[in-house]
Order: sequence, then C-alpha cells, then structure tokens
Amino acid sequence: MASLRLAIAITGPSGDEFVVVRQSPLPPLSEEEYLLFSDSDLWDLPSVLLTPISTIDDNSGDLSRSDVEVRGAETIRETLDLSRFDLGLALDQVLKQVGLSIDKSDLKLVLLKFVEEAEFGPGPPVNTLFVALPLDFKEESLKDSCKWITKESAFELLSGVKPCADRVGPLSYIGYLSKSTPLPNKVANSRLLYQEYPPGVIVVPMKSGTLKPFSTTNLVAILPKDPFSGPCNSDSSILHADALIMDPGCKLKAELADLISSLPRKLLVFVTHHHHDHVDGLSIVHKINADATLLAHENTMSRIHGNWSGACTKVSGGEKICIGDQQLKVIFAPTHFYGYYFGSEGSALLDVTAGGSMKDYFDTTYKFMDLSPHVLIPMHGRMNLWPKRMLCGYLKHRRDREASILNSIENGARSMFHIISEVYANVDKKLWLLASSNVKLHVDYLNYQNKLPKEFSIEKFKSSCGVPFILRWLFAYFKSKLNKYLVAGITIGCTVAVAYAMKKR
Repeated sequence: MASLRLAIAITGPSGDEFVVVRQSPLPPLSEEEYLLFSDSDLWDLPSVLLTPISTIDDNSGDLSRSDVEVRGAETIRETLDLSRFDLGLALDQVLKQVGLSIDKSDLKLVLLKFVEEAEFGPGPPVNTLFVALPLDFKEESLKDSCKWITKESAFELLSGVKPCADRVGPLSYIGYLSKSTPLPNKVANSRLLYQEYPPGVIVVPMKSGTLKPFSTTNLVAILPKDPFSGPCNSDSSILHADALIMDPGCKLKAELADLISSLPRKLLVFVTHHHHDHVDGLSIVHKINADATLLAHENTMSRIHGNWSGACTKVSGGEKICIGDQQLKVIFAPTHFYGYYFGSEGSALLDVTAGGSMKDYFDTTYKFMDLSPHVLIPMHGRMNLWPKRMLCGYLKHRRDREASILNSIENGARSMFHIISEVYANVDKKLWLLASSNVKLHVDYLNYQNKLPKEFSIEKFKSSCGVPFILRWLFAYFKSKLNKYLVAGITIGCTVAVAYAMKKR
C-alpha cells in the first residue's frame, strides 16, 4: 500500500521566490578514502509523511481532526480523501522544519497537484500531495538549513548541472516548477506512471522479466527540455535526434506501443546490455517506428541481432549524442551490475558473461564519481539523489567481499563451492549460482593483484566452476529444502500423534 507525503511550496509575496530546505545526506562511510567523495548540497521543498488520523487515534487517543483546509482539494476527492489525514499536524512539522512561527488559522493552503509515484520497487510507492502556502511577507529568520530561492535560480541549477554545484531536488521541480506534461496526452492519460527529473529526462518503470525483488525495468526517455530551442551546438556529435529511449525491455506491449507512437519519428534506441529484461520490447519499437536507430556496444549488438532488424550504430564509449538541445555522452561501463540486493548495502550481482573484470568495475565506478553526478538513474528501482555516497557503498561492499573471499582462501578453501558456502553462508542458497559470478571476478582480481596464496591453484579453482559447482550447488540446495520439509513433516506428525493420544484419553 502506498504511503502519502505532503510537500509544501512556501512562497513569498512576489510569487517568484519559494523556500527550500537542505536535505540530509546519508551517513558517511567511516573509511577515510570514502570521505573524499561527498555529494553537493541538495535543496528541496519541505515535506513530511502524512499519518492517517485513525493511526493517530489508536496510538494516542487523540480524537481531534485536522482544522486545515486545502483550497482545490475537491478536484482530487475521488482519488484522495484528505479528511483521513491530520494536515494540521503535518503543517506544524513543516513550519518547524523551516523555523516559521505562524498562527495556522491565518494560513491558506492551495492545491498544486497530486502525484502518484510509479512502481519503481522494491518497496511500496510514495505518493505526494503538493500544496502552496502563499505568505504576505518574506520571513528572513529561517533556519540555517533553509533559504529563499527564485524560480529563475532554481531553473538555472536544474539545467546548468555543474560539477559540485548546489542541486535542486525532484519535489521542487515536479511539484512546483514544472507546469507542463512532458509526454503527449495519449500517454499521460493512460495509467502508465512515470517521473520526470531532471528536466527532459523521463523515467518509466515498466513490467519486465527481471529478477526479484524488482518487477520493473526503467525505460528512460530523453526529450528536449525546450523543443523550440534548436539542436545543441556540437560538431563532434555522431548522431542527432529528436528523442532517445533506453532499455525498452518491458512486457507491456500495448503501453510501449503507445509510448513509442507518441514520440518523434527521429528516434534513437539505446540499449545498455543484452539481458532480456532490457531488450524484450525492441521488436515493438521497430514495428511502431521503423525509422528508429539502435545504439549499442558491439558486444551487445551481436547478442540481440534477432530482436532488431532496423538501422544500427555501434558505440564504444566517448561518443556524443545530441537530443534536441541536450548533449549526451556515452560511457563504457564493463562488468554490468544488476543492483539486486542480498540484504546489505551495495550488494549486487555481477555479470561475468558480459565481459570486463573487477578492475573494470572499480575503474568505472571511480569514473562515475569523477563526473560528480547530480543524480543516478539505475536500471531498476528509484533514482538515487546521493550518487557519490551510493557508489562509495558499492566500492566498500566489493572490497569487503573481496577480503572475505581472500580470508576463505587463506583458510584453505580451494573450490568455488567451498568459497561460496563460507562467504555466502548467510545468503539464501538459491542465490548461490548467481553469486558465483561475483566470486569468479573477485578471484581473478585477487590473482591480478598477486594477493592469492602461492599454494592456491587458479587452474584447479577454474575447474571447480561451471558444471562441477552447479552439481554441488543443486545437491546442497535440494538437501536444505528436503531437510525443511522433513522437519515440517515430523512436526506435523508429532502434533497429530499428540492430538490423537489426548483424544484417546
């Protein structure tokens, strides 16, 4: 079930300025190396989660109801019943965030919009109610973590995207600054939910055959921020187009067809890699727009030739692409990582069959951090507003995993199964087969660094991979399942026997 958030645009008398709050970053990692990489300040609308009144009543016995009204709320009454929430409590929390001491009876909230979050996963969506709070005065004594910003300055920060510069968050753009719908009405009026942030970048999570805990793959569409501004000035760009989409790997054929038919004919289709949950919709794209051009690395192109019969252009990294007034740069990132979590931060599955090495993985991650990105849009799940912190988390986890693998080897582990059974002992056995890709890449990287013990044989380790490992893994997996069923059967049998004995008495 979706939760509900209240975001308030507190505006000054001119109507051109609004209040933003410096967002709290994730706690930094303790290692000194990671302290060198910090994300720039992120400013966004003050917001709080709304608590249903019934929950407040049950927990505190408070039977009061909200005395705060939202002008225009009747337009969304069929979608959202605001009488179920204590808006007064939420307003108090927001005013406290920014340091305003105002009598609530003098305030007028005005509905801006109600936005349902798309199904990014793995957790439930967070819908947002955006309201404006116009003030007759400009309060200067805000908290140090708050400031007034003009719409023009906010748009400059959103479009400038300078490394290490201050950032304006998605609530400000989606709920207050953006007045238009980025996609045509045919798509906007459907139940295909999407998110536009940064401006001109639309993320559409679409049902796909991906792995749990996710159920969707993010289809990313790049549209010109200003369709009348003309193309970007770049003689070095290899391709120009009016729109670009990435990774159409969804199962929703009708929805994908509607989306593609609504986009310009001069379309580029960028595929990050060959996995089916990223390419399954290519045939639909080509059917709707035979003029579209496919972009992919040559390794990817050779694996998806059956999904596409149109024009193709190979990219290898470094190429520049112009989409209207926006310039994109291709970054080669070998050793693709899925982002499927094993339970700890930064834990991911690595694809050993996609090429690359653990060294490539580390080099690419540092390359991303050197770019000082303002936001990262993953292949699955919500966008990340603290990209450097997230990337550091991945680096730390990989290094921790490498240390645990080396420790297992130094303590006598010689085969793939032996290493995994120790290092991934607390992970569900059904994931061990996927984890074997991680282990192989780590062992290769340890060998590259000359960290492996002299008595450890790489040849014998490699011979324990593949079929030998799969057979041992299957035996261990089904044995654990059998033990569970056996224990359950014995428990049920004992319960029935006790019940029967009691009945005989």
